[in-house]
Amino acid sequence: MDTGLTVAMILATPGTGWGGMEKHTAGLAAALAARGHRIHVLAHPAYLSQFGAAVTVHPLPLHLGRRNPWLRFRIQRTLRSIRPDITHAQGNKAASLLGRTRQFSGATLGTVHGTKTSHKAFAGLDGVIAVSADILAALGHRNKHLIHNGLAPTATNEAATGTLIPIPDDRPVLLAAGRLEPVKQFDRLVQAWVDARVAGTLVILGEGSERGRLTALIKRLGVKDRVLLPGFESNTGAWLKAASACVISSQREGFPYILVESLLARCPVLATPVSGVREFLPPDCIADSDSIADLSRLISQHVHSLRALANQQTAAFERAAHTLTQEAMVTATEHFYRQLIADAAPAGSSSAPR
Repeated sequence: MDTGLTVAMILATPGTGWGGMEKHTAGLAAALAARGHRIHVLAHPAYLSQFGAAVTVHPLPLHLGRRNPWLRFRIQRTLRSIRPDITHAQGNKAASLLGRTRQFSGATLGTVHGTKTSHKAFAGLDGVIAVSADILAALGHRNKHLIHNGLAPTATNEAATGTLIPIPDDRPVLLAAGRLEPVKQFDRLVQAWVDARVAGTLVILGEGSERGRLTALIKRLGVKDRVLLPGFESNTGAWLKAASACVISSQREGFPYILVESLLARCPVLATPVSGVREFLPPDCIADSDSIADLSRLISQHVHSLRALANQQTAAFERAAHTLTQEAMVTATEHFYRQLIADAAPAGSSSAPR
């Protein structure tokens, strides 16, 4: 008997970047397909190459607004052709679109990936996943579950060779990684690093719209030899293995993938007080705020005693090894799918997947 589910995922981002939510969707889709489920992803055409052959991608004009009638029609027609057992919306826009096209969606749920002022888009869905305890606490949904982001072991167990960018020999190396966009506040990190007056090199991996502004800031501060913007790196795991510590300077996050990667690589983390970090990091490894002054104090406090910092986070490394894995994430998600499908089945009917 076929016990595999037919799952539709809606990834409603406009095809202009590849961040945490997109990475989450691709990893979850591939892992569920490997377990024998039939996975369909409704996504912008720009993401076609990001999903393997085991996942069916339906290219849709998701750069259009959530109230666009043509987009809503295309999603409804696609879901009607798939006839999923369950439809999983990734993020607020996807949840809003799903809420308007539920007739052919099967059971419905959404994942809240970030901190928002409102989560109304998820209210009409059968279930909601929060990626951090902070997000879970902010949700008023009747059927909500905490499922942390997780990564496969190969994402962090790579050798410290084969990087696109050579890893510098200077130590210590404080590493940051992510899209060079305002929400990551890398400008504040650069200034905080300079103000901390510590030895070593700050490396910020990534590309984005802020490159020009950050380059100008680094030049103005006269620290081109101590603050590096080498570009995009696919082998982040190798950098984390070599780094002295990782720093998260964001204004807001849902549950940072760089936190997951760092802890699985046993690289200690310093962070602004974004969602999710309090669940794993000791309190004195989290800045009091995201201000330059507080971030600078955090850096200067710990960079002088990096071995002690790593020892302090041993418990976090061990917990991450058990809870922040792709296996744990996929198993919990799969279990929630089956629960929602069973709950949605009419009384006296079979809830067996199609």
